[in-house]
Amino acid sequence: MQLLTEKLTQADVARLLSDPSTENRSETARKVSAQYAETGLGMKERALIEDIFRVMVKDVEVRVREALSDSLKDNPDIPREIAVSLANDVSEVALPIIEFSDVLRDEDLLEIIASKGEDHQQAVARREHVSENVSDALVETGNEKVVATLVRNDGARLSERTMNRVIDAFGANKEISEPMALRSELPLTVAERLVALVSDKIRDHLVTHHAMSADVATDLFLSAREKATVGLLQPDTNLRDVVELIDQLHRNGRLTPTLIFRALCMGDTTFFEAALAKLADIPIANAYRLVHDKGGKGLEALFEKCRLSRKMLRVCQAALEAARDMQLNSGDDRVRFRQVMIERVLTRFEDGFDPDNLDYFIAKLGRQAA
Repeated sequence: MQLLTEKLTQADVARLLSDPSTENRSETARKVSAQYAETGLGMKERALIEDIFRVMVKDVEVRVREALSDSLKDNPDIPREIAVSLANDVSEVALPIIEFSDVLRDEDLLEIIASKGEDHQQAVARREHVSENVSDALVETGNEKVVATLVRNDGARLSERTMNRVIDAFGANKEISEPMALRSELPLTVAERLVALVSDKIRDHLVTHHAMSADVATDLFLSAREKATVGLLQPDTNLRDVVELIDQLHRNGRLTPTLIFRALCMGDTTFFEAALAKLADIPIANAYRLVHDKGGKGLEALFEKCRLSRKMLRVCQAALEAARDMQLNSGDDRVRFRQVMIERVLTRFEDGFDPDNLDYFIAKLGRQAA
């Protein structure tokens, strides 16, 4: 084959396309594509090769078009019309270009999603980068396999609204909910919904597979869910995210006294203050002043307004004292805070309390407060 660096002529183009052998035409597609990727081609040579591509995308043999697609999938310089034509072809031809080509724009991908089937849609979902708009369209297909592929792709951007739609529609499908939970970035509210979803499944499994009473199973799953929920809260979590989480918990009946107390036991005074503000229906700034009233009357009145048990009041006061001491002496260290808080409880309130079993203590307080 005459090298393109020696310049293609119209006669060369005709000769390359005249061989009726499918294998030869497929090989020609690969070789011409490789030459097109090289630097140093003149404008005429590039234009001639592009003319070859325009003919090849209409070749009657799928193998030829497939070879062309596979050879051009990583080339960012091919004309968009060629990429679009290949992307709208049969699956064997379209999938490499759809999945790998940077030439395709969002509008091209949206058209493919709307007009093609599952194979094409899954190829879109596998792309290295998927925009929020394209992710929305993929979720709109309602195809579980497509959505599962999408949520497994950490390069796909999903808005919080879209993530919630996925949970609403496919939360019961572990092929979707599990990879969703493993994504590198999740809004706090979405993570909490996944925690609740998994806990519900655990409870149902305990009841149906282990001859466990519904009450005992509920106690176990609530404890697991609340531990996981508190674990979502990090020291750098901003107040807006905390408030959104508390709103969601309250709206779904999951802002329980034991959850609030558990967060405080882990040193999260921001969650504690915002949660009490929500229950009392007052501004967070007001709750903050009441919680940290040195005379103690503020917290007592806030507990009464929130209808929280006085049995938890003294323990919360001890935890708040520990939090203030930690801020002065140890900084932001949750493990150390937990130890200090338990020491306060041991010395003041709980004879025989096992410091390694905070879960039991919280559950006991919850039962007493009920």
